[in-house]
Amino acid sequence: MLKTLLLIVLAALVLLLAYAATRPDTFRVERSAQIQAPPDRLFPMINDLHAFNTWNPYEKKDPAIKGRYGATTVGPGATYAWESDKVGVGEMRIESAQPDTAVTMRLTFIKPFSAVNLVNFSLTPAGDGTRVAWVMEGRLNFIAKLMHIFFNMDRMVGQDFEDGLANLKALAEKR
Repeated sequence: MLKTLLLIVLAALVLLLAYAATRPDTFRVERSAQIQAPPDRLFPMINDLHAFNTWNPYEKKDPAIKGRYGATTVGPGATYAWESDKVGVGEMRIESAQPDTAVTMRLTFIKPFSAVNLVNFSLTPAGDGTRVAWVMEGRLNFIAKLMHIFFNMDRMVGQDFEDGLANLKALAEKR
């Protein structure tokens, strides 16, 4: 009886691992919001890491976060590193910026898991406001593929993006 149970558990584990191996090698999370502000008002709120962190949902998740800004905090080359018991350890770096149009960042996570992801913010005029899209993309190693079976990254990170965009909207429309 015990031998049969162990074989069933082993077979289930093998099937789970085989299924994880078939999962996509990349992921993408995207959310957008319509904000009643022009792109030239929103762009500095993303391209300046001090301003970015006034609406960044991850900063709000841990008031005890330990953040360090680099020598440059605006535009390409700007960096911000953080350490937190709640949101982990990592660094963001602005890779490129197109005024009033787009900002691309590289996110390097150290803890709880090591990963490097690209984040893009795009600003598109829409009516009397701007459509802001927040996209994160990255590669998935086998362990990450396995975790994605149990944790819905789009739902978890997507909710954070929605919260952040709501924070940005509130700040931008208040001005």
